[in-house]
Amino acid sequence: MKHCLLIALLFQVAVAAVGGETATPAEQVAAANKILAAWQAAHAQPVERKLHIIAWTPNDREYPTDYHQRLSDILLDIQRFYGREMERHGFGKARSINLALNDKQQVVIHSLRGLHETKHYGKESGSEIRKECLPELKKLGIDADNETIAIFCNLATWDEEKKIFKHESPYYAGGSYRSGTAWQLDSPEIKLASMALKEPLVQDGQYGRISMGRHNSIFIGGMAHELGHALGLPHCQERPDEAERGTSLMGSGNRTYGEELRGESRGSFLPLADAMRLASHPQFCKQMEKERHRATAKLSDVKLETAGKAIRISGKFTADPPLYGVVAYFDPDGGSDYNATSATAVPNADGTFTIESSALAANKSSLLRVIALHANGATTSDASMRFPYKAARDGTPNVESAQTKLLLAPFLSALQNKDRDGARKLLEGLPAKLKDLAARQLDPVTPTKTPAEETAAGTKSLTAYKPTSSKVGYHSPTFDRVPGDTRLLEAGGEIYARGIYAHAPARHEYDLGGKWQKLRGRVALATGNDGSVQFEIRGDGRELWKSKMIKAEQSAVFDIDVKDVKQLELIVDPTADGNRADWGLWIEPELVR
Repeated sequence: MKHCLLIALLFQVAVAAVGGETATPAEQVAAANKILAAWQAAHAQPVERKLHIIAWTPNDREYPTDYHQRLSDILLDIQRFYGREMERHGFGKARSINLALNDKQQVVIHSLRGLHETKHYGKESGSEIRKECLPELKKLGIDADNETIAIFCNLATWDEEKKIFKHESPYYAGGSYRSGTAWQLDSPEIKLASMALKEPLVQDGQYGRISMGRHNSIFIGGMAHELGHALGLPHCQERPDEAERGTSLMGSGNRTYGEELRGESRGSFLPLADAMRLASHPQFCKQMEKERHRATAKLSDVKLETAGKAIRISGKFTADPPLYGVVAYFDPDGGSDYNATSATAVPNADGTFTIESSALAANKSSLLRVIALHANGATTSDASMRFPYKAARDGTPNVESAQTKLLLAPFLSALQNKDRDGARKLLEGLPAKLKDLAARQLDPVTPTKTPAEETAAGTKSLTAYKPTSSKVGYHSPTFDRVPGDTRLLEAGGEIYARGIYAHAPARHEYDLGGKWQKLRGRVALATGNDGSVQFEIRGDGRELWKSKMIKAEQSAVFDIDVKDVKQLELIVDPTADGNRADWGLWIEPELVR
């Protein structure tokens, strides 16, 4: 049994709402500022939270040439960039990353040495390097678990004469309004003034032969981008109607930062969604809640509709602390959310909001994620705020599966709260086509016999039988659902009633007893996961079928001969990139005889 999900597409515009009416960005910002000011007046106090900068080097290397002045110039430029964008959106002047300055108006930089030689460290060493820095930061009065820090790692090599560059530096970040860490790199040729240079050419170990200016745009832009993550920003690309401003910093804007200096593009910018999120960050608003609040937000009365080529989502939030904004991300599968577009709204006093967008990717399975922005800086999002969708090639919207998910939401919530009686009552009110799916969630049947013990002929679901063994790489073996609150088997914009959860590395074995003729079904990754896996079916030790590498947005169908096969093996391999987000699914596997 399948239930399509889906949604409209075609790139265009996003419309937001205040109190259920469409609102301009300026009206949204004014409303958000009003909510923030009122809450902060009652619950926050002035603070001077700063971004703490560390220049780190292994114990066998000196710091890069002129590192203090170069990094200071770059960081002050990034500070100006964020400040300009916040002011452009209407959040006021002097709203930016807060940097500590010395008496020469340079950024304060803490120079720390590692415990080991260069050869000990690599791109995966971020956590180790951070741990090495913590004791020294503590001596300086910096609690890295409650502050935002940026560590510039001296793990790059630069040949000045041959203009050859490569690096082995950690280069990632994460954080929230309370704390964060960005790992960056430093190298002597990375200078603010060099972003304007079209010559000389540099041989970059990752990007090939590029101009010195582009080399600097990539890495200075990378610094600005990773600092965004440390402040709590996710990836987010520009909508078509925003493209006149350039490239979203948290999309591919880490590579276009400063390109306007060379006349190569319009450079980078912050979409309203990013500015809205930063408005409550203590470094930007210079306010911090007096007592830590546990942020909660419950979304109800959700409606997901189509409007021409657009999707309109509306609902009502009950939240504490109150919400000053809602951000919706329309995120196509694959791309690690770099290609997500955003739209924003400010809830009315009663918590209602509406967001509409047609800036959607055609012919793609996607996920609509709703994020609640609390006045204290926290954000809330859970499974009830995520809606998978898909668009046809012509962009025609179809929200059937999303609506199915909404119909099932109260039932699944009752199950999550262990209210079986309530869930049973809700099941009776569901449409007939959903009762079978829901019933298996409420009263899962543990199979007692193997396929070899089946006497009836016909087509049977493999999940109706007991495996002889089952192992998965994360969580526990689960059938006809996925682990956790999500429960539903979702892939490629559809919801399925039957399937096997098989997070790689996974192996499921069944005793067929040589009594079946065919095995058929399909394979995919569960919606919202962007790993990569390979599926394999073996019979009595022989390879019967093997998929290509399967990533988000991809699937494969199998229909194979299992005549005379006694032992069946379903194998999911995590491939060379590891098993992060490798939520493999064997979808509607069926035995036939």
